[in-house]
Amino acid sequence: MAIDRQTLRYDVAGKSYESLVVRDDAAAGPRPVVLVAPTFMGRSAFEEGKAATLAALGYVAVAVDIFGVDVRPTNVDEAVAAMTVLESDRRLLAQVMTAALDQAHALDGVDAARVAAIGFCYGGKCVLDLARSGADVTGVASFHGIFDAPPFETAPTISAKVLALHGWDDPLATPEDVIALAAELTAKKADWQLHAYGNTQHGFSNPHRPEMYQPDADRRSWRALENFLEELFG
Repeated sequence: MAIDRQTLRYDVAGKSYESLVVRDDAAAGPRPVVLVAPTFMGRSAFEEGKAATLAALGYVAVAVDIFGVDVRPTNVDEAVAAMTVLESDRRLLAQVMTAALDQAHALDGVDAARVAAIGFCYGGKCVLDLARSGADVTGVASFHGIFDAPPFETAPTISAKVLALHGWDDPLATPEDVIALAAELTAKKADWQLHAYGNTQHGFSNPHRPEMYQPDADRRSWRALENFLEELFG
């Protein structure tokens, strides 16, 4: 196995973005693609590590840049400021994610008909909004994501399969938010599933946040993702 990393530059609304493509060059044949959307801190070693894990499983993984090459948060205040720009314009957020998806479709050696997207924390919202937009994505998985719908009309149906991996005690996605997401996905005729982990907070999959990390939920949720991807791609 020879894991290769290559940067991918592209523009969205006049701004440059740089995602990271990670793949096993020894793997043969067109392979499925998995986008990896980041936490509110932006693309980091955490997401790139997840991309490398996916590449070792035989996927082409793309760690997505959601803020642009000139925005690299180094602390929480900078990250909140960058996230607020997207929060104030959810259409731009969907546009950024759709551009990353388009870039993934065009990569050499991939099966453009088999593309999924996963996201962590704010990245969970990113991939849910990608599905809400009606984009050509096979499935999306949200790890401890944020569930609120955009404040405007989105696609009437969600064709992507949806997996939500959720810590039940997450203060950023309350039980009421969970019920609202379930109602939204059901109304839009999505094939959806929810895995909720008890006594588990936000950020449960990130060992770099020991105050929130829950190793059992981390292990169980990743196994659930592997099963989900196998179901999506065969």
